[in-house]
This record gives sequence, C-alpha cells and structure tokens, in this order.
Amino acid sequence: MDSPHGAAVKAEDFGLKGPRGWVFRGVRLDAEPGSLIAVEGPSGSGRTCLVLALTGRMKATEGHAEVAGHRLPRHMAAVRRIAALGPVTGVNELDQSLTVAEQLREGALLQRRYEGPVRALLRPRGERRGAARARIDAALAAAGLDLATLPKGPRTSVRDLERLEAVRLSVAIALLGAPRLLALDDLDLKLSDAERAEAWGLLRSIAAAGTTVLAVCSEAPDGVTVLRTGAAESAGPGTDGKPEGTAATAAPEETAATAAPEETAATTTTAATEETEDTTKGADDALAETGRA
Repeated sequence: MDSPHGAAVKAEDFGLKGPRGWVFRGVRLDAEPGSLIAVEGPSGSGRTCLVLALTGRMKATEGHAEVAGHRLPRHMAAVRRIAALGPVTGVNELDQSLTVAEQLREGALLQRRYEGPVRALLRPRGERRGAARARIDAALAAAGLDLATLPKGPRTSVRDLERLEAVRLSVAIALLGAPRLLALDDLDLKLSDAERAEAWGLLRSIAAAGTTVLAVCSEAPDGVTVLRTGAAESAGPGTDGKPEGTAATAAPEETAATAAPEETAATTTTAATEETEDTTKGADDALAETGRA
C-alpha cells in the first residue's frame, strides 16, 4: 500500500449545538498532515461527536474547520471521501456474525464499489480479486494483524476476537481506501495498560506513514497532541455570555514514530460544553438528527 499523504486539520471556534444544549464548543486546532491527535475527555463530553464532525459525518453549527483544505461544514461530502472511520461505537462497528475473512472481503468490496474508480469495475474478475487481496494484505500489515495468530485463522468469528484484535481489524478495514484522515472512537476502552501501549504504538506507526489520525480516549499518553473536551477548564463567559474554550499548546511527539512531518505544531483548546448530563443528552440528540454515516 502506498503511504497516503495525510490531511491537515484546522478548526476555529468549532462547535455543535443540539436540541438540549452544546455538545462541544470553542474547539481550536491546527494540526499538520501526519499528526497523531488524541481527543481526550470523559464519556459524555462530546468526544465522539467532535470526531464525527471533523470527518464530515456530523454538521457543526458554529465556527468552521478545514480538512485538507475542505471547509466544514460546507464541504462535508468532500471530507468524507478522504476520511475513514475505524471503530466508532454505534456508527461503524464490526459485524459480529461474520468471520474475519468475510468482514475483510466485505470491506474491500464496499471500498471498490463506492470509493474506487468506475473503470476498476470493468477489469477481469481475476484481476479484481488479486488487487483486493493485495489491498487486504497491505492493510493487515499496516494494522499489525496477523491472521495466522487467530484461533481459527481467517475463519475466526469476529465475536471471538479480543478487544485489541478487533481494533486492529477495524483499522485494517479503514485503511483499505488509503484515507488521508483516520478516526477512531474509545481507543482505550477495555484495554489493559500493555494493550493500550500497543494500540497507541499502532497509531503512531500509521501517522508516521503519513496518515493523520484522530483517536478518542479517556487518557492520552505522553508525547501526542491532545484535544480535550469537557467543561472542567472553561475560560468563563465570552462577550455574548456564552462559555469559551481555554487555549493550550500541546508538545508534538519527538520520536521518529510521529516525526512526519518534523516540528509539527498543533494548538488545541478545551471544548467548553454545558454540564455533563445536558451534554450527553445533546450529543445523543445531535447524532440522531444528523445521521450516522
């Protein structure tokens, strides 16, 4: 698989308001292509909705963002074409009834049908199968998933995968389309400390290969750019009486794993929201209104 060129992600006072209040607000971000960005915050603080908005799956209601020069919320379709979702709860989950091989074949088929060039559908069947097999092998290698280590190899049921194996499979499927931006939800959910370190190591390697990565988590590791959500550090009311985010600068990773590009700078803010209970309800309502894909 050719290393894709990552997408620069920028946001200025980016926010989304649902029927019951602000889901996230005041987000500011300036990340270079190939950045690894941790979206950190407690459950219910708008983390997932922020990632969906930055990947063109939800429509923001305040401010703007840009992904690879495509302005949001105006050009959501263009952003969706270059941004892929890894595991996102309730949006892009694996099919528990399939085997790993079936899930990969389905992902390759959908990618070819909806994202590949029309002329690719006209190639001989054997050639198409060979190309799909090559894409799958490259994606599995990039995701660090060796099918031979699974209990029944590629015939292993998705429901029997360990949590980290499921994350790797979801990432592999997302990488089939060579996206410029990859987003994941709840990266550290139900992972041990050792598994969490492996998961972040995987994302560092993907970012180092050129793809910009957004990952929702409860606690980000040292050395990654952090975009925090939640109301804990509100800067107080703005001129219109609404809360504003608190600006902070996150130090970029200094190792080779995320040194693509070097000296990457990112400015992040805490996205100010309403109280946690109202924010959770607002996130649910906004997701239901906007759609999930």
